[in-house]
Amino acid sequence: MNKIIISFVLLSFSFTTYSQSVEEMKKGLEAPDFIHYLKFTLKKQYKVDTINIFSTTSFQGTPDSLAYFGKVGKVYGPYKGRHNNYLVKILQKAPNSFYHISHIILDTSVFHAKFADSLANKIIVQIRSGAATFEAMAGTYSSDNATAAKGGDLGWLCLDGMLPQLTNAISRHKKGDVFKVWTETGLHIVTITDGPKQDTGFALMLKIVL
Repeated sequence: MNKIIISFVLLSFSFTTYSQSVEEMKKGLEAPDFIHYLKFTLKKQYKVDTINIFSTTSFQGTPDSLAYFGKVGKVYGPYKGRHNNYLVKILQKAPNSFYHISHIILDTSVFHAKFADSLANKIIVQIRSGAATFEAMAGTYSSDNATAAKGGDLGWLCLDGMLPQLTNAISRHKKGDVFKVWTETGLHIVTITDGPKQDTGFALMLKIVL
């Protein structure tokens, strides 16, 4: 979490000579009557976005990490966009269901489908019998290099944000289960290490162009 907070500091840019006016804007936007202030005093362009949070342990960039860690009612920034600098206010948050899962993916562009299925069955038998750990099998067989080194750990993922086949399979299983799921990316061997739990899944964010 400290790393994410540090990343916000790195992503924000240094205030220039108008830093005091930016601070005044942030105070006005955090006030109870901020809509009146925004429309009639600030008179700057703005838009409202809904941010979907697909993982609570890894983030694609500033919007979803800010949506997850930011406090409702607070204004953050300024941040540097492609064409403009902007402030962000967290308007509201809503929950969603998350599962902590790990996977081993057998790439069917490398393995023939029948061979992959047979190999997956053997791997599952070894894991269920205790002859091997899920982490060891992930390190040996998974084609997902990013997670293989972490024992296949994908972290906490939003159930609705996964591939449909994974969503359907995970919703039918419980913590500790080990099972197969076919998707367009290959054959997954999946285990639910924890969950489900309710966590922040959506955030309504106000973006004000400076």
